Amino acid sequence: MRTLLLPFLAAALLIPTLGTAEIAVKNGEKIAFLGDSITAGGWGNPAGYVRLVIAGLEANGIKAEPVPAGIGGHKSDQMLARLDKDVLSKKPQWMTLSCGVNDVWHGPRGVPLDDAMAKSGTYDDKVATRGTYKKNITAIIDQAQAAGVKPVMLTATVIQENLDSKENGLIAPYNSFLRELAKEKKIPLADLNTMFQERIKAENKPNVKVLTSDGVHMNGEGNKLMAIGVLQALGLNAAELDKAKASWQPLEAAGIIAAQKAAEAKAKAAAEKAKQNSAVKQK
Repeated sequence: MRTLLLPFLAAALLIPTLGTAEIAVKNGEKIAFLGDSITAGGWGNPAGYVRLVIAGLEANGIKAEPVPAGIGGHKSDQMLARLDKDVLSKKPQWMTLSCGVNDVWHGPRGVPLDDAMAKSGTYDDKVATRGTYKKNITAIIDQAQAAGVKPVMLTATVIQENLDSKENGLIAPYNSFLRELAKEKKIPLADLNTMFQERIKAENKPNVKVLTSDGVHMNGEGNKLMAIGVLQALGLNAAELDKAKASWQPLEAAGIIAAQKAAEAKAKAAAEKAKQNSAVKQK
């Protein structure tokens, strides 16, 4: 019997886990959310994923302090450059890292995965100053851990909800690297890309944006799925996730109102611009 158990025990020891007994984040701890416009929207939107994560923890008796650190358009090199100012100097206990979409989406101005890709001729003449994704992300994780900050890795979400798009093919090796690095560094992983792909396939609505507003940035469902992935990585079980989801209803209502106001403001601005253009043409 002892011999039969050994392989299972060995396999269990190789799997990084936060444990199932309790949520990893403790009351009063800070969580920094480092990322790009998806993360910026996750805080700026009343029902963004950052706010949902914080609300979900609070619904389970854990009041955590968010440190928003998302900036639109940022890639791995830019996040590395501002890591100390925007994250480490705030002394958080935790940091979620959401990075990769812009590194791929920006094409020639993006960040190559590795040195071989950097020499492919795909990138502009400033590519050397941006480093490589593997080096940048590894440095972010290493510096965070050296400062006593516990990272949570998020795989990059989709680039267009057409899962066969060129961009989704290009981002796949970036996400493979993130999974490997999370395993190597023994840090929690929220595999959002896999969650997104599974959800989009299950919905099977080719002409409908299921999780994003434009193929990249989150709609309400996308924000909720991101939050679920992060909370699972932080150790919430099924019952705790149900509590978290129940707490989101007021935030979702506020998010709907905010979206309506934003749409109205956009329509008003477009109408005003059209009016001005019409006046110019009449002169």
